[in-house]
Amino acid sequence: MNNSLLKLIRHDWRLNEVIELLNRPLFDLIFSAQEIHRVYFKANQVQLSRLLNIKTGACSEDCSYCSQSVHSNSAIKPQPLMELEAVVSEAKEAKAKGATRFCMGAAWRSPKRKDFPKILEIIKAVKALGLETCLTLGMLDREQAEQLKAAGLDYYNHNLDTSAAYYEQIVSTHTYQDRLDTLANVRNAHLKMCCGGIIGMGESMADRAALLHTLANLPEHPESVPINQLIPVAGTPLENASKPEPFDIVRCIGAARILMPASDIRLSAGRTEMNDELQTLCFFAGANSVFFGEKLLTTDNPGVEHDIQLFKRLGISVVG
Repeated sequence: MNNSLLKLIRHDWRLNEVIELLNRPLFDLIFSAQEIHRVYFKANQVQLSRLLNIKTGACSEDCSYCSQSVHSNSAIKPQPLMELEAVVSEAKEAKAKGATRFCMGAAWRSPKRKDFPKILEIIKAVKALGLETCLTLGMLDREQAEQLKAAGLDYYNHNLDTSAAYYEQIVSTHTYQDRLDTLANVRNAHLKMCCGGIIGMGESMADRAALLHTLANLPEHPESVPINQLIPVAGTPLENASKPEPFDIVRCIGAARILMPASDIRLSAGRTEMNDELQTLCFFAGANSVFFGEKLLTTDNPGVEHDIQLFKRLGISVVG
């Protein structure tokens, strides 16, 4: 990559610059984001990831958005870690439908010692199928991160969720620094990072800017940046959260594309709340990755056939 392109990648963004991006006229923001997107990625392509909940519920953390927390009154029924054969079967199906990355989530504060060997075997088996592997298991220490890397893990997901200032309004059982420490352990193990946030939790525009500012000024940008829109779940503290203004997620995606030009920007949770036109604006603003399949972890997602038809209507091809 030549020097002129490398100059677009910065790690010294000022917060006021990020705020300015989010406040730009929408068309100007999208135009700039699309120009930058085409420098780093082929136009009209999307990467598909499949997300599977491999261990459900009974998480000790009190994240206000999460239906899997023991502190919530959601209808989620705890389920133990899935057996290897069941996970592999799901991974094979995902690959057959076009997924190139298989993402697995377990509802833990951090991985349980008794389950960790099974997790390592799952990674090896999914990797052997020719899929990229991604995991979210909560907080990791350095040794755990290194073991995951040795087993063949490609990506580790650990979202920052929101700004440092607003975080204590969302979670009290761990700190923002705990999150940052896990990200450092992931990087020290030479794993790729999947890290983004959630909009619609009652945060301000300044909080969204601060989140993006933190991500963009990490020593290395996350290779994957999921931008989620909250799906309020009955029984969680945020069940009555107000839905964000529709263009807010477009602005966050456009700003993320400009701030982190070489990262995959994933239009993640909340797509069931968006019509095709809003999703299209998100792709135009620089989103080039989605989760596909009928389910995310515990919430609904647009069906595979609907996504395929939308991509066909837009002239978007799947990275394969």
